[in-house]
Amino acid sequence: MENKKINLLMFSGEYDKALAALILANAAREIEVEVTMFFAFWGLFLLRDPNKMTLEDKTTYEKMFSLMTPKGPNELPLSKMNFSGLGKEMLLEMMKDDEAPPLIDFLNGAVKKGVRFYGCKLSMEIMGLKKEELIPELEVMDAKAYLKDALTSDIQLFI
Repeated sequence: MENKKINLLMFSGEYDKALAALILANAAREIEVEVTMFFAFWGLFLLRDPNKMTLEDKTTYEKMFSLMTPKGPNELPLSKMNFSGLGKEMLLEMMKDDEAPPLIDFLNGAVKKGVRFYGCKLSMEIMGLKKEELIPELEVMDAKAYLKDALTSDIQLFI
C-alpha cells in the first residue's frame, strides 16, 4: 500500500479502546501504511511510563491528578463492564486463553514498527504531564501541527 497513511487520534484512556487502536496501528504498519498517533487528554495515559513518574515541580492539583490516574497501559480500565477492575481481569484471562498478546505487547510492537507518537502539548500542560514521564518515542506538538499531519492522511480515526 504505497504512500498510504493513517492517523489515529487517541482521546480515550481505556484499555479496550487502546487495544483496538494499537491493533490497527500494527496491522497498518505490517501492510506498509504510515501511521501517526496523536494522544490527547485521557489517551496520554497509554504512554505513561510508571517508572518515570514524578511529582516534582507540579502544582497541588497536578500532584493529586497524577496520583489518581492510571500509571501506564497496564492500569487502564475497560470502557464497559470494568466493575472495579474485575471485568478487565476477566478480559485479560479470556485474551490469555486465546493466546492474544496484552496491550503492552501491541504498544511495544507499534514502537518497533515505526508508528509515530505525538502528544498534545496543551493536554499535557493542563494535566500536568511532563514529556519525561511518557515513552521516549513521544514527540510533543500543538493542535495545528497535528491537523497538518492529519490532513495528509488517507484515513483519520478518533478513538
